[in-house]
Amino acid sequence: MSMITADPQDVPHVQSFTFAPEYLEKAKEQIAHYPPGRQASAVIACLDLAQRQAGGWLPRAAMDHVAQLLDMAPIRVYEVATFYTMFQLKPRGKYLLQVCTTTPCWLRGSDAVMKACRSVSGVGPGEISADGLFTTVEVECLGACVNAPMMQINDDFYEDLDEDSTHRLLEAFKRGETPKPGPQVDRQTSAPVGGPTTLTSIPGGAAPRDR
Repeated sequence: MSMITADPQDVPHVQSFTFAPEYLEKAKEQIAHYPPGRQASAVIACLDLAQRQAGGWLPRAAMDHVAQLLDMAPIRVYEVATFYTMFQLKPRGKYLLQVCTTTPCWLRGSDAVMKACRSVSGVGPGEISADGLFTTVEVECLGACVNAPMMQINDDFYEDLDEDSTHRLLEAFKRGETPKPGPQVDRQTSAPVGGPTTLTSIPGGAAPRDR
């Protein structure tokens, strides 16, 4: 499993961090899901909010603030932040390109997706493109094997990719556009390409149920 690790020489020092009011409100909503004394259970949600406020990565000051908010030892928060690949420990581009390279995606052409990411961004995995837009990382299975190869860009899945469609996708992001997530071929979610091949009519002429 690949992630952006924290080399102290590459990480800018952030002196302090405090949740902005709108993020603090969301953090309190997450904490309220748990009984008194169990607020540490909200650590992943609070770290995610801290990362979003900080611009897509977790400065140590942000982790310390979460530890204080949840009455946790800072080391316990660091353990969570360094375990999950959803947390980035150094700055990254505006768009985090998480390319699945596990077996199903690899068999379907994830190498070509990685090649396109490098071609458009001009940098290798873990680096920030010169324009500040892209950082590419290889990740383990993202659970969309039937739509392989695929990648997650920030919060969205882009599926059924090849080298050309990945190029088009990233060039659209460079232009400030937000391409539609999901399959990048002619299919509905995970249905067969070209449309359904079974259950294409209602058995016995029964009227469809209202939904």
